Amino acid sequence: MSDDAVVVVIGGGNMGAALLRGMIDSEVVRPDTVAVAETDVDRRRSLTHEFPGVTVVPAVADVRCAAALLAVKPPAIPAVAADAVAAGATRLLSIAAGVTTATIRAALPDGGAGVDVVRAMPNTPALVRHGVSAVCADDASSATALEWAQTMLGGVGSVVPLDESVFDAVTALTGSGPAYVFRVAEALIGAGAAAGLPVELLESMVTDLLVGSAALLAERGDPAGLRAAVTSPGGTTAAGLEVLDGADIDGIFTAAVAAAAARGAELGRAAQG
Repeated sequence: MSDDAVVVVIGGGNMGAALLRGMIDSEVVRPDTVAVAETDVDRRRSLTHEFPGVTVVPAVADVRCAAALLAVKPPAIPAVAADAVAAGATRLLSIAAGVTTATIRAALPDGGAGVDVVRAMPNTPALVRHGVSAVCADDASSATALEWAQTMLGGVGSVVPLDESVFDAVTALTGSGPAYVFRVAEALIGAGAAAGLPVELLESMVTDLLVGSAALLAERGDPAGLRAAVTSPGGTTAAGLEVLDGADIDGIFTAAVAAAAARGAELGRAAQG
């Protein structure tokens, strides 16, 4: 198959594998028209077992590459992008935090003439095909570049085109946001234990609480209205919310998103060299 590879996923970690699984399951690609380039030998063995029919190689140079999904760490993106183009890629889709399309294009021979450069920020719920991904393409890319990227990412959740100027913010919100939700889950489990609930039941109880609440929000929208509907004046929920508001929960999340956005900008500057 290696002579016929069309899309090469460079980096076979959790996110790269999740996106590959979504592309295959949604029939965006067939196993015999996609490859994975992964440097770690043990991970290559795992990927070969997980994705029958997909070629798994140490480097993108080992296959013919028409398009590449760059799923490596931010500092490695410029070099990996150049390697992909050298292997034949005319479309690049990077999912690295902070690394701009300008940084990627600057790393390509002749400024990447004829190459589409697309940037995306998926999140970890892509692992269960409920992710949300932001996408953008630079002005030098073709008119169909965004449509192509949306097709590639659509198998693992929703895809939202956004201006690149807000990508550090979207990285901080939807990219890092799952970790905030998981941290809230940890806090609720701890709070339940402190209140005397059976420890062995708490994780499943809190998980069902979050899943059910998210499903209700997805169905009805209006988080403020849903909160008000469950908060009777002078009731138990009102007492709990008073504590959260007193701790400035809005300010805490605003600061968290701002800190993550600032770190994304730092990663982008580091990738520029």
